[in-house]
Amino acid sequence: MDLTLNGSLTQVLRIEDDSQIGHARRTAQKLAESQGFDTVDVGRVGLVVTELASNILKHAVHGTIHLRVLPGPSEGVEVLAVDRGPGFDPARCLPDGFSTRGTQGIGLGAALRQAQVFDVHTDARGSVVLARFYPRNSAIEDLRYGVSQHSLHDDPVCGDLWAVCIRDEKCVALVIDGLGHGPAAEQAARAGASAFLRHPTDEPASLLDDMHHAMRGTRGGAVAVAHYDGEHRQLRFNGIGNIGALLVGGERPRGLPSHPGIVGLQYRRVASVAYPDCAGQLLILYSDGLQSRWNLRDYPGLTFRHPAIIAAVLHRDYCRGKDDVTVLIIALESSYDRP
Repeated sequence: MDLTLNGSLTQVLRIEDDSQIGHARRTAQKLAESQGFDTVDVGRVGLVVTELASNILKHAVHGTIHLRVLPGPSEGVEVLAVDRGPGFDPARCLPDGFSTRGTQGIGLGAALRQAQVFDVHTDARGSVVLARFYPRNSAIEDLRYGVSQHSLHDDPVCGDLWAVCIRDEKCVALVIDGLGHGPAAEQAARAGASAFLRHPTDEPASLLDDMHHAMRGTRGGAVAVAHYDGEHRQLRFNGIGNIGALLVGGERPRGLPSHPGIVGLQYRRVASVAYPDCAGQLLILYSDGLQSRWNLRDYPGLTFRHPAIIAAVLHRDYCRGKDDVTVLIIALESSYDRP
């Protein structure tokens, strides 16, 4: 497989009254049309967004719908319904006919049937429901990764940037946090990403050198590069600045430490650190717009959910609200050799 992923900001639509349901449906359908979905597929997206938004109002009073384009071998649309309601029992609510409000009880069942990828996490803190859509006539190849990326005050530009590159058996992840926020921070991040994308499978330490030179003359920023070799099940990591990094799924979470400095201005070159036996674990990278004092063990069952669900939960509960924020989560596989 030879694939490069990067994408736009997560679009967040507030759901606080009935009038916003129609707006959410139309916005999601327009996004699907931009991805080349036909009328039937656009209708599927609109139906599910309507049901999820309606459920938010009925059961959680208010919440948000998150929309994102899915780049990749199969271009699609991702929908997440996020709330802080009382939670529910998926085993009871997913089958058609169950309702706590006297309705037909087909909302979650419709989402399950219409979406090619569906998952849910719910507890006393709230619920996150994931639905991913791809054109019916396409070869669907959903990658188990999730991104939640938001700019400060919904600014159209973002100083954070992420990318994922898959080459043969290697998966390389990048997160850059340009210093500060706004256009100058975005310029710094884009300069670094351009250098990274030229040779993404090089050693992380060499990639940082390339990005350092490319980011000179900009504000600079924090950078983290994680290079996973599926053949040898090993991850190598190198980080400069305050990008958080974690491996989850072994006996205990492993923090991946970064080093002081600002890429593009000044830092001391250090060798990457190797972490063995990483297949099947979650790689989590996040900018400092997310608080660092969280533990997925506080959410029973969450580590087994789709990475997009996990990213949305972390953003919901730990976003500082004072900076751009990016959460990138990848389920590391033993093989990326797909047809």
